Amino acid sequence: MCILTFSFYIATSIYVPGEPGIMEEFGVSETVATLGLSLFTFGYGTGPMLWSPMSEMPKLGRSPIFFWTLFGFVILQLAVGFAPNMPVFLVFRYISGFFGSPCLSTGGGTVSDIFHPSVVVYVLCIWSSAGIGGPVFGPIVGGFLAPAKGWRWTIWVYTWMCTFVLVIMFFAFPETSAPNILYQRAKRLRRTTGNDRLKSQSEIDAAHHTAKGHLMLLSRAFTLTFFEPIALLMNIYAGLVYGVLFIWFESFPIVFGEIYGFDSGQQGLVFIGIFIFALITIPFFMWWLKVNLVPKMSKPGFKPEMVLPPTFAGSLALPMCLFWYGWTSRASIHWIVPIIGSGLFSIGVVTLFNSLFNYLGITYSQYAASIFAGSALFRATFGAVFPLFARQLFRQLGIGGGNSLLGGLAILFLPIPFFFYYYGDKVRHMSKNAQHDM
Repeated sequence: MCILTFSFYIATSIYVPGEPGIMEEFGVSETVATLGLSLFTFGYGTGPMLWSPMSEMPKLGRSPIFFWTLFGFVILQLAVGFAPNMPVFLVFRYISGFFGSPCLSTGGGTVSDIFHPSVVVYVLCIWSSAGIGGPVFGPIVGGFLAPAKGWRWTIWVYTWMCTFVLVIMFFAFPETSAPNILYQRAKRLRRTTGNDRLKSQSEIDAAHHTAKGHLMLLSRAFTLTFFEPIALLMNIYAGLVYGVLFIWFESFPIVFGEIYGFDSGQQGLVFIGIFIFALITIPFFMWWLKVNLVPKMSKPGFKPEMVLPPTFAGSLALPMCLFWYGWTSRASIHWIVPIIGSGLFSIGVVTLFNSLFNYLGITYSQYAASIFAGSALFRATFGAVFPLFARQLFRQLGIGGGNSLLGGLAILFLPIPFFFYYYGDKVRHMSKNAQHDM
């Protein structure tokens, strides 16, 4: 799951260094070239709203969804990589994002299927960290590859990576959904014994379902996302962080290309600062899980809100990073200073995303895949829209002013983790879908 998530996520940011080549070949503006990133991002946000509820259907399960959507994603890259014009390229960027999206949400459901809740918190941390690594390494690879081989080679790199994962998945990716496993077992027993009365619990339940019931099941991701206050507010917050990440990435060529004079390859290397800070933050976060959280999970009185304290540090690190990076990005200050400031973003991303994933996964454990689908939708929507006006924002307000605006937005949403830590228990008890007692 981690390799698949990394391979798919790298497809977002590896594209960015190739934008100048696309602008030159197709004769399009900077904003239109950015649509290649935005539509792909929006595609992998909308896809899980269909694939995740389908993966929770006992007759389908998770494994077929993973395999066939990834197969479709790999095939669609042929249309993307050989696109003769911009409209074809943009259409297939969106469609391929839609097909490749299950790993971003259903992956969380798969983790919840396999591991005990006390272990899930560790595995979700590792899985989501792979999602952080993809966007960070994309500009590093693309920064050297696009100028040397052209923008089309940025497409082929992640296509080969995903093909490799597809082959492994064909031979070594088992079904993890308990209802589907029991459904398949009941089918085998009926076939071997001839006793048609042998049915799994899901089949007994499905006998009472109507067409309307199946439609309601498919719409579960939408209903949980927009009508559950916890999911809605947490997803808006995660979407904001993700949108800031994508719009902030667009400032790196301006800062390190125009201000510090780095070439395309060197501009990609500046993302290593974010990666190094992530390597430092993740072990500390997992240490906190081991010392503070996991022991409490096995004791009476455990509440999902107990996973949220790391978000306090993350919600503070995010605006600190933006103000530091924005106001130290000038020729009179050495380039290492804004790189160090950019590293603080890793503290925010690691602590916020992992804690929010754990909180939502524990609170809505029965509907983990659907709840993660809603989270992916919000993240992708913000991530798709924000880059479209990123360059204009930084050119109009400047690097300092633009980052200050983003930092102000981060401060505006800062109270959300504190609110849910102190009052989340009351909000959960108002919901019919959330876990009330652990």
